[in-house]
Amino acid sequence: MNGGGAEPGPVWLAVSSSLNAFRACKRFSPALTIAELKCKLELVVGSPASCMDLELFGAEDEPLGPLDRDEALLGSYPISDGCRLHVTDRSGARAGQFEDLSQVPKYEMAESDYDKRTESVRSFLRQRSWGRWDQDREREREREREQRRAQEAAAAAALPVGARCEVRVPGQPCRRATIAFVGVCETDFKPGFWVGVRYDEPLGKHDGSVGGRRYFECPPKYGAFVKPQNVTPGDFPEEDDGLDEE
Repeated sequence: MNGGGAEPGPVWLAVSSSLNAFRACKRFSPALTIAELKCKLELVVGSPASCMDLELFGAEDEPLGPLDRDEALLGSYPISDGCRLHVTDRSGARAGQFEDLSQVPKYEMAESDYDKRTESVRSFLRQRSWGRWDQDREREREREREQRRAQEAAAAAALPVGARCEVRVPGQPCRRATIAFVGVCETDFKPGFWVGVRYDEPLGKHDGSVGGRRYFECPPKYGAFVKPQNVTPGDFPEEDDGLDEE
């Protein structure tokens, strides 16, 4: 009992619901009636107060009984910090209904309108020349991309079609192959410069065609496209898989 008739302070209660998977931790005054408590819980779980059944659980999640008298005070029940209030919804709402964000109306703004706003993240970044508005950094990135592109083009141009080679792709074993295509111009399936190889063994992904376009001829599973820097031309004899031995 509190001396001097002082009103007991609020208690921390976990709130769970039959409609939601989450739990909320809220403070409630023991001087609330159960009817008043239900009205406050409407904003927490989304159920109408008139369609709520409340049940109290202890700090160890042991059941302490229903809160079934609307006129009773919350403090008349054995509540303490860490107890849990479980709300069972009787309105017929679907479980998870209030967690489905696809059902929430959304406001969408045109890019041109958002671009005109002066108090936005985009405006903030633009004013400070951060992110993609950092023109010096963007120019430096563009120079780096052009440099890589030039190096890749030069490496591709130095690879003669028909030459033997070894292919060393990071994370894969070294494989021997014949160069069957050199994409000095960009191929259709991916940007950049690519080398089509015909492996000595069925270790590839296709037969020399990708996306309906044929780049070179080879049996199924013998063809692959690799980056020029992963191809080393040289006098590499074909690997003998031993299948012709008697």
